[in-house]
Amino acid sequence: MDEKNLEAVMGLIMNAGNAKSDAMEAIYAAKKGEFDEAEAKVASAEQSITKAHQSQTSLLTQEAQGEHMTITLLTVHSQDHLMTAITFIDLAKEIIDIYRKISA
Repeated sequence: MDEKNLEAVMGLIMNAGNAKSDAMEAIYAAKKGEFDEAEAKVASAEQSITKAHQSQTSLLTQEAQGEHMTITLLTVHSQDHLMTAITFIDLAKEIIDIYRKISA
């Protein structure tokens, strides 16, 4: 894997991991009734997931332009991180809403 692709793959892993962590922290904050903190953590998660998507888009653009990349376990791992993080963010939003209703 060349340096450019390695950077994109590592950007995917790092930013998706940050997004997942922020989403989990958002759930913990909502559980304690700290809804402003929960919303701030969701916003941070969404910023990180946008960065992860940019890394993924870079890889997809190269592929579409005919610059084929060797798929490695690291590449697959990065996609797993992205999909998991997206799911965590979606679920965090729903759980925050549930905690809001419970606290009302």
